[in-house]
Amino acid sequence: MSILSVKSYNFALRTIKLYRFMASEHNEYVISKQLLKSGTSIGANIEESVHAQSKADFIHKLSIAQKEANETNYWLRLVKDGGYLRSDLADSLINDCTEIQKLLTASIKTAKANQKQAE
Repeated sequence: MSILSVKSYNFALRTIKLYRFMASEHNEYVISKQLLKSGTSIGANIEESVHAQSKADFIHKLSIAQKEANETNYWLRLVKDGGYLRSDLADSLINDCTEIQKLLTASIKTAKANQKQAE
């Protein structure tokens, strides 16, 4: 299992806990549901990339994960700035999300470079 898979899985678990917290403590269901969907989709797309049918499909799956991570980062900033979560907790989640974004960017660049070399 790759570091990206592990980090995205653990991040998804944290996202689920945040959703439950926001729903139970703040009765907030719109932003939290968006955050739940995008935050858990990152890891799901990374898992799909493991069984990609081609190098192009692999890159495509990771690119979708990257888009989901970008969206998740947006929702986390809204949660923080909207006062739904303490800044230190929000910053921790944002930092984890940013780390996953950086790992995805590096993985996509490497996969694209390998794909060009193989051509």
